[in-house]
Amino acid sequence: MAKSPEVEHPNKAIAWAARDSSGQLSPLNFSRRATGEKDVTFKVLYCGICHSDLHMLKNEWGTSTYPLVPGHEIVGVVTEVGNKVQKFKVGDKVGVGCMVGSCHSCDNCANHLENYCPKMILTYAAKYYDGTTTYGGYSNIMVSDEHFVVRIPDNLPLDAAAPLLCAGITVYSPLKFYGLDKPGTQVGVVGLGGLGHVAVKFAKAMGAKVTVISTSPNKKKEALEHLGADSFLVSKDQDQMQAAQGTLDGIIDTVSAQHPLLPLIGLLKTQGKLVMVGAPEKPLELPIFPLLMGRKLVGGSCIGGMKETQEMIDFAAKHNIAADIEVIPIDYVNTAMERLLKADVRYRFVIDIEKTLKSNS
Repeated sequence: MAKSPEVEHPNKAIAWAARDSSGQLSPLNFSRRATGEKDVTFKVLYCGICHSDLHMLKNEWGTSTYPLVPGHEIVGVVTEVGNKVQKFKVGDKVGVGCMVGSCHSCDNCANHLENYCPKMILTYAAKYYDGTTTYGGYSNIMVSDEHFVVRIPDNLPLDAAAPLLCAGITVYSPLKFYGLDKPGTQVGVVGLGGLGHVAVKFAKAMGAKVTVISTSPNKKKEALEHLGADSFLVSKDQDQMQAAQGTLDGIIDTVSAQHPLLPLIGLLKTQGKLVMVGAPEKPLELPIFPLLMGRKLVGGSCIGGMKETQEMIDFAAKHNIAADIEVIPIDYVNTAMERLLKADVRYRFVIDIEKTLKSNS
């Protein structure tokens, strides 16, 4: 006997979505899939706003589909679990980051690198296994396969933990993979925004000596006194940059705007590593001679696998690392996007979904 639609789609949801590339968000009623046997359904309490949400809303990367519900820094409390779920139970604090699916059979998946699986499914604006479009966390309910759900430790505040699911893992993974997590390592962080401020916190907790590199001299006090960086370089100040030549073991470059790489490569010691985690729209110029003359590396990194994402959240809880956030109501989200475009946020907007989505929709 065929199931009635009510039984098949019990997870009625509300969200804020963009209808076109103007990127303006407004309320949307839709249905999440019914909780499958390996699914975790949770009530969304908070969702962070990532810079990539802005790119996707305006289809700047050419992959957006509408209606588009953004959000991949999603935290909440479990309300239902499928009968084959083993890791979670009702009432658990959980999160979902940038992905909700992968093939589970390739080398990357076998090595806990689902983030590099060719069939990785993004949390929003992607095609799920069943052909439906994935919707993100600017919504009151989330349903995810348990493999892609992270447990949030009790001592982490949920609102400030949300951005760690994207910004946190984006900087934690390269610090570990490129060997910049050893005590005493000299680490540079380029750009003091959503990614950069978290990179400083993780690198410091790992025991590194951290230098913040920024175009804004007015961020010096913030970097040194509030975030605990050891030194600060103004990238436009040639004397400062010259004096720091050859002093860094590695650099995490979080900037997603056009910027010159040559001065950064100059800051590296022999065999130093420049790791790109920002995503500029246009290719950057990469001079080769300075790489040859110091056996230097330019690498990249994109989020992290699920095992490492859980490890990152546990590390954050142990070292009291959370994002610096500005909590906003859902109906402020369009204004927040305008401010984000101007980098007018310290350092991450987080939407209070629980308190504001119902009343405004």
